[in-house]
Amino acid sequence: MLSDKIKLTAKDILEKDFKTAMRGYKPEDVDQFLDMIIKDYEMFYQEIEDLKQENAKLKKQADDVTRRQPAQASAGAAPGTTNFDILKRLSNLEKHVFGSKLYE
Repeated sequence: MLSDKIKLTAKDILEKDFKTAMRGYKPEDVDQFLDMIIKDYEMFYQEIEDLKQENAKLKKQADDVTRRQPAQASAGAAPGTTNFDILKRLSNLEKHVFGSKLYE
């Protein structure tokens, strides 16, 4: 999982303390840069959470559709109707529509 591989959190970055040396970096520049990184991390975490929620919602919708499909397939025919009954009705319909032309 991605969250297991990420080593830093926004809080870790915020609490990081850099030691200054005689010719070190300007603390203001480091702080500004770290502030930008913290904002990015927070946006990434929020995006990840949003995508996880959307993924869970879509999985649930897919499961619901999968469960409904077998029920809809069996609902197409009247209860107790067999293939023989359907063929018999189809034959009667053909006779009615085509009449004697069917047998010529």
